Amino acid sequence: MVITKKAIENQIYIEKIGKLVHSLDIDYKNISNYILAFIHRSIVNEKPDFAPEHNERLEFLWDAVLEVVVTDNLFNDYPKKTEWELTDIRSAIVRWRNLANVAKKLKFSEYLLLWKWEEKSWGRENDYLLANVVESVIWAIYLDLWFFEAKKFIEKHVYHVVNEVVENNLTKDFKTTIQELAQADYDITPTYQVISEEWLDHDKIFTVWIYFAQDLKWIWIWSSKKKAQEKAAMDAYFKLVNKK
Repeated sequence: MVITKKAIENQIYIEKIGKLVHSLDIDYKNISNYILAFIHRSIVNEKPDFAPEHNERLEFLWDAVLEVVVTDNLFNDYPKKTEWELTDIRSAIVRWRNLANVAKKLKFSEYLLLWKWEEKSWGRENDYLLANVVESVIWAIYLDLWFFEAKKFIEKHVYHVVNEVVENNLTKDFKTTIQELAQADYDITPTYQVISEEWLDHDKIFTVWIYFAQDLKWIWIWSSKKKAQEKAAMDAYFKLVNKK
């Protein structure tokens, strides 16, 4: 695959990504898709001559391998758990928060190619963006070295949180958690409102408000309506817990 002449022939960046991949114990054959995994669409919008492709094409494929590996491991590791229990555990493992934590531990943010606006506005600590990079890396491995090498990466860096998830019952998402907390402590069901949608149709930014009745509690901005609601709920949950 030809990503871009400038990017793929930039020897400094090739060596940088190559060292990262080798540090992950991945004996790659073709570096191209690994480079693509770290190219955010924002840089493509700004400099299409430098990077005419970005990692979202790889993201399209990610859940197939990741879910197969996690599903297979859970089925064999927890033979006494029911289908719905295994489904909840799997959701917690493949959830973007866990994938973002993986990216942070592996310092993937240091390798990202971002548009300057993305750098200033979201930075390299954007959890959703980092989760997408992990998804892309998984598929870069799959496309380069096929299933078993991708499986090794998933088991080592993603699946290992399974014990923490099971022991601490971390299977609920924050929208569910904040709803239960608000109903128990305030007798109120939280509501979400999209206040604004900015930028182009293919690159929108959503501003979401979370309310307890008519009381505005928290605001969150994100590049996905669903993710903005989830982040608002997460922020609300930790602020409420810290007040106790």
